[in-house]
Amino acid sequence: MDELIGRLATNASIDGAVAEKTVGIILGFLRSEGPPDSVQALIDQIPGADAAIEVSNSGGGLSRLMGGGLMAVGTRLMSLGLGMSEIQDVARELFRFGRDKIGADQMGKIIAGTPGLSQFA
Repeated sequence: MDELIGRLATNASIDGAVAEKTVGIILGFLRSEGPPDSVQALIDQIPGADAAIEVSNSGGGLSRLMGGGLMAVGTRLMSLGLGMSEIQDVARELFRFGRDKIGADQMGKIIAGTPGLSQFA
């Protein structure tokens, strides 16, 4: 997890604490909306990913009110202070990290199999 957070903080120019929350939100979204086997393969390659997802899911009532899907993820990321450009940078860096860890084919399955995600690839 530290490797991914460091890459996001450096390459997307965001604070480390925000990067950690962002990872949890995005991985939680992928877990609920993406192809299960490919997403789990990615999560298995990121020590601490399950804990980050759990923390991101404990947002209380506001998270439940926003519903699901990509729009809810965007709203949650914007509530952390990220703009659209930063969200795109984070997504692209996460995809690069995923390709490094599970390969381009598996990451391609995640991107293609998750509604709305291809616009960030």
